[in-house]
Amino acid sequence: MDALDLARWQFGVTTVYHFLFVPLTIGLSVLVAGLQTAWHRTGDEKYLRLTKFWGKLFLINFAMGVVTGIVQEFQFGMNWSEYSKFVGDVFGAPLALEGLLAFFLESTFLGLWIFGWDRLPKRIHLATIWCAAIGSNLSAFFILVANAWMRHPVGYEIDPVTGRAEMNDVVAVFTNPTALITIPHVVAGAFLAAGGFIAAISAWHLLRRRETGVFRTSLRLGLAVVAAAGLVSAVTGDLQGRMTVHDMPMKMAAAEGQAHDAEAAGFSVVKVGDFDLRVPYVQSFLATGTLDGRVEGVEDIQKRYEKIFGPGDYRPNLTVVYWSFRFMIAFGMASFGLGLLGLWFTRRRRTAPRWLLRAALLALPAPFAAIITGWILTEMGRQPWTVFGELQTAASVSPGVSLAQVATSLTIFTLLYGALAAVEGYLIVRHVKAGPPPVEPEPREGAGEPAPEPALMY
Repeated sequence: MDALDLARWQFGVTTVYHFLFVPLTIGLSVLVAGLQTAWHRTGDEKYLRLTKFWGKLFLINFAMGVVTGIVQEFQFGMNWSEYSKFVGDVFGAPLALEGLLAFFLESTFLGLWIFGWDRLPKRIHLATIWCAAIGSNLSAFFILVANAWMRHPVGYEIDPVTGRAEMNDVVAVFTNPTALITIPHVVAGAFLAAGGFIAAISAWHLLRRRETGVFRTSLRLGLAVVAAAGLVSAVTGDLQGRMTVHDMPMKMAAAEGQAHDAEAAGFSVVKVGDFDLRVPYVQSFLATGTLDGRVEGVEDIQKRYEKIFGPGDYRPNLTVVYWSFRFMIAFGMASFGLGLLGLWFTRRRRTAPRWLLRAALLALPAPFAAIITGWILTEMGRQPWTVFGELQTAASVSPGVSLAQVATSLTIFTLLYGALAAVEGYLIVRHVKAGPPPVEPEPREGAGEPAPEPALMY
């Protein structure tokens, strides 16, 4: 193992850890805003209690996301300086907008929301949480624009003197087709995770028959979000896959387990050694929209890439890419199916059966597993490139960083993240057990004011 291998491990571990908090922040921000809107419109106390309950969990998660996200920024300068030099002129615009616009919008209005209870007018206070939610989703937009450029670089040119990528078309960068299809897919995944989180915690309380009236509403909300987000994820994922077939055929060939170019290709369900269970024609249909469409294979693409890019191995880790694709689909579809079942069995105010509540609780990791394996597929499938067709990972690592230095930073980050995980777990468990806070009834108009003096008679 050399510094490059360890730097890749460090970036992968810290990114996966960070992204456990990102989808919850994106999804919960909107759902908390929706609950507060329901309270504002109906005056029903249960919506206010749910707003404060899920809002506190959202705040805990947001704080952890900020802390772990800062580490991500450090690594670009620590371990990946050559990459930073190459992409800096292009990445500057979306990353600056993410920090200066989206994050400040989110954090500023989140602060107003936290301290504005009983201080701001109701409508203004409601607007603050919606602004924070918009900020969190804008942040995702700018980050995904930058990430999509790595997979499908557009709107740039290579400086012949410095060898760096320089942006020459900002509109092309921000309207990158890869970004435009990735954004709804990732946001849908975030709502899948947030909905599963709400459903699982609601099920935990319902199994213990605590606050059943409040958490039945919460359970239905979580299940509905999971079902809707699962459907959107499937549709946008299919569109993203078809786009990837054209932009990064090696990635999709590895994900499909297709070794050679073929027509009327079947979809590989399970492949272990020489055993390969395939469903006829499905792969061709998914890739081309026709049953007899032609799909490319890993070994044939490798030969073509050698002619285009020169000698080298342009295949990703085939095992990781193949299985991450299937785990992503399996966990995502399981969550979607549970959402549909849950909505059916709780329709018309029916009491949720205990087996459903247990299933919702046990399924808590499934949406997060789908998201994480999806990102592993995305990032590992791009290898050996950091910027597809332009910069390889081996050329992206900092030249002056030694194996010992990366090992030291990885050890420190691991210990730090372990401590943060313990704190996060303690705070979430403590708050979940406490349940929704009681809400004091609002004083009647004129209550607490001194009685008017009797009118003088003239």
